[in-house]
Amino acid sequence: MIKRLIPLILVATLCAPVADAATKSAPSRHAITNVKKKIILSPSPSPTWPPKDFKKNGEVYAKIPTAKELIAIASNNKVLTRQLAQLVDGVPICEKYSCGAVQLASLNGCTWWEITAKIVGQTSADDKTIKVYGNIRTTIKETAGRQITTVLLVSQELLKLHHAVSGIKAKCHHDATLEKIPATTYTPISD
Repeated sequence: MIKRLIPLILVATLCAPVADAATKSAPSRHAITNVKKKIILSPSPSPTWPPKDFKKNGEVYAKIPTAKELIAIASNNKVLTRQLAQLVDGVPICEKYSCGAVQLASLNGCTWWEITAKIVGQTSADDKTIKVYGNIRTTIKETAGRQITTVLLVSQELLKLHHAVSGIKAKCHHDATLEKIPATTYTPISD
């Protein structure tokens, strides 16, 4: 009999209101209670293939992102964010030098990538003839099949000269290399 009474007493003690009338008023009949809704997170949709707005050349897909797209990509990419935040003479790198970017993907994956581009601009303020000022060559590490990667191309040409990155080409390599990867070289073309 005592074994039956102990659980009943315990339940009655836990359910009984505490007599603390000095600090709390009795809840009104119309009291609002906070009910937390259970938030169900759905997984991110898998990226579509082939990637939207990418141009295809063999197994390689490429796209030149707009400045707005590049900022959105950088918000989810720590490496790209770090590259864009790199300071040169106290100024973000792409606010000092002419930069470009390309998004790349491969159907089968690549052991390493080789990206080349030209830096072009007007010959002078008076002469609007377009001239090639230098070449950029960037190598990046391997990517898996259908993995989209964004590559920042940085020249050493001052942005105030209104030069632009042009003629971007990407090559997906399937063989090993002895080169240091990642690496970027800029070769100015002398007059």
